[in-house]
Amino acid sequence: MCFSAEASFTAAAVLVLAGAVSVVRAYKTDRRYLPIAALPLLFGLQQGFEGAVWMANGNAALVAQFSLAYMFFSWLAWPVWVPFSVYFLESERRKPLYLVLAIVGGMLGAMQYFPYFAHNDWLTTQFLPRVIVYEGKELFDYIIGRHTTYAIYVAVVVGSLLLSREANIRIFGLLVATVLIVTYLFFSYAYISVFCFGGALMSLYLVWIIFGGGWRPRTPRAHATGQIA
Repeated sequence: MCFSAEASFTAAAVLVLAGAVSVVRAYKTDRRYLPIAALPLLFGLQQGFEGAVWMANGNAALVAQFSLAYMFFSWLAWPVWVPFSVYFLESERRKPLYLVLAIVGGMLGAMQYFPYFAHNDWLTTQFLPRVIVYEGKELFDYIIGRHTTYAIYVAVVVGSLLLSREANIRIFGLLVATVLIVTYLFFSYAYISVFCFGGALMSLYLVWIIFGGGWRPRTPRAHATGQIA
């Protein structure tokens, strides 16, 4: 993230550990929460790749490789995994909405991410004092414009959380929305790095949920419908 390799690797270690124990807890209690419990772990992996970007500064080939790994999470993992995670917590009537959101997110992310492999100059990574800036061309810049692209992205990722019937998931959505607003107002020059790091920190709220923060896991019989085997 911003700051340094040490900050990124520290965040990665905390998030991966917290996410791992949350996944184990969800598996033993209510498996519908497995995907949402894995979010901190995935955020931790992304922060680990950003730490690797910091460490690779000066080696253009390694910077490009680690930046691609980092952007995989930004463009593909979050717009698919977030609605996918909430899908299992919703009623049967609401599940189609989240299925559509995951599909839209996957299509948007794939069309933005995979062109990086065909156009080496479309993703650029700049090192500024205490911050990394991921920038470059995006496919939809030539079709619907960047602002519309980002609006759809936010609607899928943040909207999936805010529309949930689960109060704790909506609170998480509000936390992520707050990070988004702060990033837009004060860190727009490095929005990808700052927003993802802020979202990663907010995902620790999910750990608190899994370990008893107002969460009432269902019994094995009760959560048979929609359960992840």
